[in-house]
Amino acid sequence: MKKQLEILLVEDDAIEFMKLERIIKKLNLKHNIVQAENVITAQEYLKRMSSELPNLILLDLNMPGISGIEFLSMLKKDDVLKCIPVVVLTTSDNVKDINDCLKIGVAGYFIKPLKYDDYFKKIESLLSYWSMNEFIKVNLQKLP
Repeated sequence: MKKQLEILLVEDDAIEFMKLERIIKKLNLKHNIVQAENVITAQEYLKRMSSELPNLILLDLNMPGISGIEFLSMLKKDDVLKCIPVVVLTTSDNVKDINDCLKIGVAGYFIKPLKYDDYFKKIESLLSYWSMNEFIKVNLQKLP
């Protein structure tokens, strides 16, 4: 059974947000997406929503100011936020970026294809997996 997801998209490109919304609508999914245009906005959102954290964070690496990798490092150092799965959704195929994300503990790494149809298929697979994932959303505040 597919679950409705609360997704935080950390992405500075409004077109990427619109593409993701369009795909979710076309797939008839009921996921809720919140866009944070930069890392600071994402951090503020997570602070405000501490009792209703997202099920999934989609993260672009190439962000203005604080990079996606720095944001990922900050998340993984936080006892509550480190439990939120983070999937990198980026144009970077740089091996160093991939290895850095792997070492930090990313849940997935997707390179954005240039063709919309390829992008659609990747996002459909990503959302299908996380919608059916058996991880139980626990009260993250109670984790040690």
